[in-house]
Parts: sequence; C-alpha cells; structure tokens
Amino acid sequence: MFNTVVTLIRGRSHDAAQAVADANALSILRQQLRDAASGVEAARRAVAVVMAYAERERKALPRIGAQLADLEARAIAALGQGREDLAVEAAAAIAQLEAERATTERALATYEIEIVRLRDELGQAEARLRDLQRGLQLADAAQKSQTVRGVVSRPVTASLAEAEATLTRLQSRQFHAEATAAAVVELSANQSAEAISARLAAAGCGPALKPDAAAVLARLKAKTE
Repeated sequence: MFNTVVTLIRGRSHDAAQAVADANALSILRQQLRDAASGVEAARRAVAVVMAYAERERKALPRIGAQLADLEARAIAALGQGREDLAVEAAAAIAQLEAERATTERALATYEIEIVRLRDELGQAEARLRDLQRGLQLADAAQKSQTVRGVVSRPVTASLAEAEATLTRLQSRQFHAEATAAAVVELSANQSAEAISARLAAAGCGPALKPDAAAVLARLKAKTE
C-alpha cells in the first residue's frame, strides 16, 4: 500500500510538472534556444582560437626554415675555415631548430584536423539552431494567431448568434403584426358587406337575410291546412 501511495504521488508530481511544461512550452523553448545560441557562439569563438593557434604555427615555419638555412650556411663556412668549434655550436642549434620545426608541423597538422572537425560541428549546430529559430517563429506566430482568434471569435460568434436570434424574433413579430392587420381588414370588409346587405333586405330589396316571427308563423299554419 505504501509503495502504491508513493507511486501515486510521483505520478501526480510528474503530471503536474508536465502540465506546467506544456503550458509554458513556448517560454521554455525560447530559453533553450537562447542557451543553444550562447553555446554556438562559444563554439564559434573556440574555433576562432584554434584557427589563431594554427596561423601562429603556420607563420613560425618560414621563420624556422630561414634560421635553419642561415645556420647551415654559416656552419659550412665555419668548417671551411677550420672552425669546427663554431660548426659544432651551429649543429646543436640546427638540431634544436629541426626539433622545433617538427613539433610545429605536428601541431599545425593537429590544428588543421581539429579546425575541420570543429567547423563541421559548428556548421551543423548553426543549421540546427536556425531551424529551431524558424520553428520558434512559426510556433510563436501560431500561438498569437490562436490567441487573437480566441479573443475575436468568441465575442463575434456570440454577437452574431444574438443578432440572428433578435432578427428572428423581429421577423416573427412583424409577420404576426402583418397577419393581424390583414385579418382586421378582412373582418372589416366582411362586416361592411353584411351591414349593407342587411339594410338592402330591410328595404325589401331581395329576400330577407334571416326569417322573422311572422314568416315562421305563416309557414307553420301552412303545414296544418
């Protein structure tokens, strides 16, 4: 039971953390991209430093070569003059310069290999960063569009629905009013026609519209004869 409770607590903590991360995904992405951009800039500076080291070693090689050529010429001249002591000193300096040249050549080769590798990695990192930045721009635009759409759509939709309901009620009342008016006109016309017919019948113009007591009595007497 205790393990179950611990697992439940851990699960809820993870869900809460995930919910916070999801709600703030855009802000988190912005910060991650800022961190990545800082890392790319640091890598760019590191490549520049290695390139500077390589350039220093590259420039050292001609200097060493010139010194070697000068010492070899002077050593040969010393031997020609029988000054082996000076030739020995020159030979020691030449050996030291040759070792320095070999070290410089190895360092330069290492730097050049490292520069190729670092520039390739930097190029890939920059391309990924650009893709992510474009993705951030699209995500930011989409979120702003959704926000604006939510702000605009809800009140507009509600207003349109209310307006449609109002128009429906208005049209219904207008139709009822028009129907009522038409009925009143028809009733008025009918009543006017009936009144004229009644006056004409009372004046003896045409048959009576409704039987009177004398007519009913005459009809009854006729039946008894």
